[in-house]
Amino acid sequence: MRINRLLLSSSLIVLGAVSSPAMADDAVSDSAATEDNEIIVTDRRAYRGDFDTLETPAIDQVVDAEILQDINALDLNQALDLSASVSRQNNFGGLWNSFSIRGFSGDINLPSGFLVNGFNAGRGFGGPRDISGIEAVEVLKGPRSALYGRGEPGGTINLITKRPQFETSGHVQLQAGSFDFYRGDVDFQTTAGDNVGLRVAGFYEDAGSFREGKETKKFGIYPSIRVDLGDSSSLVYELEYTSQELPQDRGVIFSEQFGFSPRRLFTGEPDAQIDTEVFGHQLEFQHEFSDDWSVLLGAGYRETSLLGDAYENNFGSRQPYLVDGQTISRFFRFRDYEAEYLALRAEINGEFDTGGIRHRVIMGVDYDEFDNDQVANRFRQASIGGAASNTLDPETYLLIDVNNPQYGLYPRPPAVAQIDRLEKTGGFGFYIQDQIDLTEWLQIRLGGRFDDFDQELINRRATPAAISESSNSAFSPQAGVVFRVSDGLSLYASYGEGIRQLSGADFEGNSFDPNKSNSLEAGIKLDLASVIPGVQGTASATVFDVDQSNILIFDPRPEAAGELIPAGEARSRGFEFDANASFDSGLRIWLSYAYTDAEYTNSGTDSATFTTFNPGEPLINSPDHQLSLQMSQGFDVSDIGVQLGGGLLHVGDRNGEVGGDFDLPSYTTVRVFGEIEPAENLSIRVDIENLFNETFYTDSFASVWVQPGAPTTARVSARLSF
Repeated sequence: MRINRLLLSSSLIVLGAVSSPAMADDAVSDSAATEDNEIIVTDRRAYRGDFDTLETPAIDQVVDAEILQDINALDLNQALDLSASVSRQNNFGGLWNSFSIRGFSGDINLPSGFLVNGFNAGRGFGGPRDISGIEAVEVLKGPRSALYGRGEPGGTINLITKRPQFETSGHVQLQAGSFDFYRGDVDFQTTAGDNVGLRVAGFYEDAGSFREGKETKKFGIYPSIRVDLGDSSSLVYELEYTSQELPQDRGVIFSEQFGFSPRRLFTGEPDAQIDTEVFGHQLEFQHEFSDDWSVLLGAGYRETSLLGDAYENNFGSRQPYLVDGQTISRFFRFRDYEAEYLALRAEINGEFDTGGIRHRVIMGVDYDEFDNDQVANRFRQASIGGAASNTLDPETYLLIDVNNPQYGLYPRPPAVAQIDRLEKTGGFGFYIQDQIDLTEWLQIRLGGRFDDFDQELINRRATPAAISESSNSAFSPQAGVVFRVSDGLSLYASYGEGIRQLSGADFEGNSFDPNKSNSLEAGIKLDLASVIPGVQGTASATVFDVDQSNILIFDPRPEAAGELIPAGEARSRGFEFDANASFDSGLRIWLSYAYTDAEYTNSGTDSATFTTFNPGEPLINSPDHQLSLQMSQGFDVSDIGVQLGGGLLHVGDRNGEVGGDFDLPSYTTVRVFGEIEPAENLSIRVDIENLFNETFYTDSFASVWVQPGAPTTARVSARLSF
């Protein structure tokens, strides 16, 4: 079945390349030569079409290269903190990226899904995403399943990579900072003849932490090549390789009686490291048939792995810290995770008129396969029965003193099989969208996507291995309307439905219906240049209402104890305001605010935490209020370029545990930076994060797994451009 679909997708892609009029993938580019033989490169985005900001019935926040450099971002989390619609979620002890958009986060036991040039790259176990090799981060709010495929209702994250721009340039940057932080970055591009562009970006990082005993090492390299095949065709190939050595860090513990355990205390073991690796490829071909029609073909393949040991904070019945506030017990786990992901895509993009009415069409097919192989062994102790730590065997409970931690005291405990399974999923999709100009000031957007997917789950712990197979199909419609009040102002409204495939089967052996959502939003957009002289940028305000159903929970029927059923429901409503402005004076301002009311709308027992939620309970790690502000100002002092800036992040109270009464406190952090250019192409910079040394906690899985934020930290960097 899956092989047949793969062959069908491949055939459609080949046919599209030969005969179709248009297609657009993520960040595929097209280039043109000027009279001076200077090649100017522009980028097209997959699933996006050719629309300006005011014509799109949705909100797209773009954290571009200039803003990323302003905040000196190192990883994806720092970039996403700029969007108030995005909240940090439990990140598996720092082993992957996890976030929610408008309150919805997906499967808490897997990395959050994000795209790289339109290809799904959040799947798998390659570790947290570094910002090296990334040109821009797009926060595409609202339901995108009608085009992008299976996804979350709150929105989609898309990373735009650095690609050759047919010039010779680059930079080298070295950084050092608090807690033994050292890092080097490089970005270099050049040409090979008139039609070939080459680029390579990469980084190396060796860092300690405010969490004593915790160290990480990271390395990544991202080469790419772009080839112009005549005046109207281009081919882009990108390679991604990242290797990271990092510990799993479950954070601190909270007790009503004793408060949070010290944020400096790392409860893992320094020699218990997790090795993650990703090796990926992307290939894109674009051909322009005319000024109106183009075709884009794409293929992506990624292999990821996660291997190593971890010591993790025990839960309540096994946790003496909750009894005496002096000692933390830990359990031990070994993991060997591997994943492979293949994606093929073909898209046509173009426009035509019918009776004087303009149509802009996106139409495409895609196919993907994802193999998820997981092996985990665990050593976990019996309940302590409320006993204090001085009555427990330290070696059995792997105890660590919160005030005087000593590492390496105990040998690796014997671990028994906990997980041994292979899940294979595949999906074929067809999508179409038509944006129709009914008048000069009124446009409507209609579209939809059909998905047909299957999965096979092999439980190798069973004897013989238990195999379950399932298949499903779904249709995701979308509709939108845009009213152009003026050249610089538009109003919009949109509706969309989405799905996300669920793993496993119910008590009767039937496959789960997919997780479903429907979303309605409306807003206003303003081109700031149209109303404020000397300012470039946009501002927008949005209201939204999202409902999600078929969330996996435990089956309440006595005869199905321990089995799952897709019956959970949740809702998110809110308001957002975003603005991004650049002034002729050199002042840049980024402002993002979100009010989000995200809650469960029925009762159930959560499949990840084994805790019960009720109607009206807030979704985990979703604050009611979140605000991000970034400002910078450039000027000259005695012919020396100077830039000063800073930012503020406010995150409100959040539910810290499904079904519990544990809340994470609100926090506000401030960062500042200063940069000078003492010589041509040389800049020296100082960054200070958490200027006022706020004690804060970014996210949690439960009260015993809470991630603390870093105290005041400083970094000094030197950047040489050429």
